Amino acid sequence: MIKRLLAGVAAAGVLGGLGFLYYAWYPPIAPIERPNPASFSAEQIERGRIVAAEGYCAECHTRTDNGGGPELAGDYKMDTPFGAIYSSNITPDVEMGIGAWSEEAFRRAMHLGVSRKGVHLIPAFPYDHFTKMTDQDISDLYAYIMTRPAVHMSRRPNELPFPLSLRILQAGWKLLYLRPGVYKPDPRHDALWNRGAYLAEGNAHCGACHTPRDLMGAEKKGSAYDGAVVDNWIAPALNEHNPTPTTWTEDELFQYLRFGVAPLHGPAGGPMSPVPHRFLSTVPEEDVHAIAHYFADVDHAAEREKNDKAALARAMEESKTDLIGPNVDPDAKLYQGACAACHYNAAPTPVLGRPDLALNNALWLDEPTNLYQVMLRGLTAEEGQSGVAMPSFYNALSDKDMARIAAYLRRTRTTLPPWTNLEKKAAEVRKTVQPVPVNSSH
Repeated sequence: MIKRLLAGVAAAGVLGGLGFLYYAWYPPIAPIERPNPASFSAEQIERGRIVAAEGYCAECHTRTDNGGGPELAGDYKMDTPFGAIYSSNITPDVEMGIGAWSEEAFRRAMHLGVSRKGVHLIPAFPYDHFTKMTDQDISDLYAYIMTRPAVHMSRRPNELPFPLSLRILQAGWKLLYLRPGVYKPDPRHDALWNRGAYLAEGNAHCGACHTPRDLMGAEKKGSAYDGAVVDNWIAPALNEHNPTPTTWTEDELFQYLRFGVAPLHGPAGGPMSPVPHRFLSTVPEEDVHAIAHYFADVDHAAEREKNDKAALARAMEESKTDLIGPNVDPDAKLYQGACAACHYNAAPTPVLGRPDLALNNALWLDEPTNLYQVMLRGLTAEEGQSGVAMPSFYNALSDKDMARIAAYLRRTRTTLPPWTNLEKKAAEVRKTVQPVPVNSSH
């Protein structure tokens, strides 16, 4: 009996292994000669440019360290809990890029995460979102990419330990987490909402940054848009769990996504800054409206904004108290000297580009990470509101100074419990920031 049981288990294991290999195997797709750029119409190339901008392709496929690199030539370093991953060259170079890829091979990579040669792609390439894209959008994107300059540049090898370096294991990840299929409109919502959902959940892959991940590196589907840590910043929640006292209304979202600054929430900084400034500012306005419309529903803006007037009045009143009467609080004096000249608001509403910090996400998050990042890095004139810069305080403020300012703002500008270990956290964040030269005009 025991022998028969063991034999049955062994047979099941063999059959299961063969079944997995059958599931995991994809045939190579024959290479082609690089398509003639003249074979694509100007209209299709422009549509593809819009698709590329709404998917932020150049952001992850352009090297930023070591002096930077040519656009779309890859080698962008992505630090993950499993090791560093370097993006691929997607220019139409035949040897180093994807110039030998047919449109069929390109579509398979986008929808199923499999390369032309039949190799499984690492889900740092968010094909779990791109699978929702229509064939038309992928065809247009293919036309755009195949008409870009070919760059003969290799990327650094990934730094994944064995056995994670075995690409066949990605098939197991897909079995658990990938649900292939083009986005299907939700009949309960209008066309604008569905267009926004298609972009946000598909090509724009918003959840890739704003949804926390599990131990396997997959997005936690039950926590969609709950916020996550990205490149040493916190990507805030985009749903009803966003803690800011004023609501991310459809108009606030549109202003932020289109122009990089929202009157009641402040500017886009860190990894988010290129999204409005480099990409969404170049696409049809109606698509940005659609994304804003979708997320205003996700965060239940219509139900929440009834409290905005009271929150705004409270923020304006708190801003005034900093400069009224003899203030003996040494933390307040430090804040006044470093920050209040720009962030003081005497008007009934915040000054655009210089938001009152009582309304800013950074003070309402569970950690002061984003507040410290902005203190240390500053904001250039190309970030946030166009032409408005904030200097870096990397050299001007010590970790202890930053901790004092953070503690002061948290207790005077929010109704939340105080942050803990502030000085230690400041030191940790400082390690992730490149020192700013003393004579820098940043």
